[in-house]
Amino acid sequence: MNNLGMFWGIGVGPGPKGYIPLAAVEALQQADLVYAPRAHSSETSVALQCLAGIDLAQEKIREIEFTMDPDRSVLSEHYTALAKTIAVELRAGRNVAYLTIGDSLTYSTYGYLLAALREYCPDFLHRTFPGITSYAAAASALGWPLGVGKERSLILPCPENATELRQDIESHDIVVLMKIGARLPWVLALLNEMGIAEHCAFARRIGLDEELLADNVSALCATSSMGYLATLLIRKTPREKRHT
Repeated sequence: MNNLGMFWGIGVGPGPKGYIPLAAVEALQQADLVYAPRAHSSETSVALQCLAGIDLAQEKIREIEFTMDPDRSVLSEHYTALAKTIAVELRAGRNVAYLTIGDSLTYSTYGYLLAALREYCPDFLHRTFPGITSYAAAASALGWPLGVGKERSLILPCPENATELRQDIESHDIVVLMKIGARLPWVLALLNEMGIAEHCAFARRIGLDEELLADNVSALCATSSMGYLATLLIRKTPREKRHT
């Protein structure tokens, strides 16, 4: 008989409270422990901020500092250790929820954790709830269609250099740029150089303190820190008028 606890992966936000499926709220209420990732540079978990208004007992919460180290071996060690910790709780019969920002399986480190859990606790019961992606939240906040008709859209983490990004933009109608980070200044410079910045939109920390929304990035003055928790919606040409 399987006496393992249940594991839930839950995407929250990004940003405004209430951006969470009702089924996921029910899972949170059934969870004995709720793991909430917190950035090394932050005093609070953004994922928990996205749960504002939801009654969640403080004794359930386990904030864990996560790493975004580009070294794959460091990431592997981090998520292996976390998976082993969660596996202990599951084997003790406790239900565990793990929060992610946005959709749990769209460019999310949750995928690393899920893979590690499958290795260290192969018979565990789990369910992942779909969440709202950062680009869907950004498009909604700005009223910016992500594609109409037969427009070709590309969703990708920000390339490391302007040459690669220029090629991606030139071969698609729309590019959704995620994981921008410190690259934001040169990305905006490229959009201005290509003469398309006025067609592009930017969203940062949607629904949170220091929210920034811009439906024209030609005059946006960026620092390297502005690229975190940010999404760029890039359009190569002006939006086609389809009404009379």
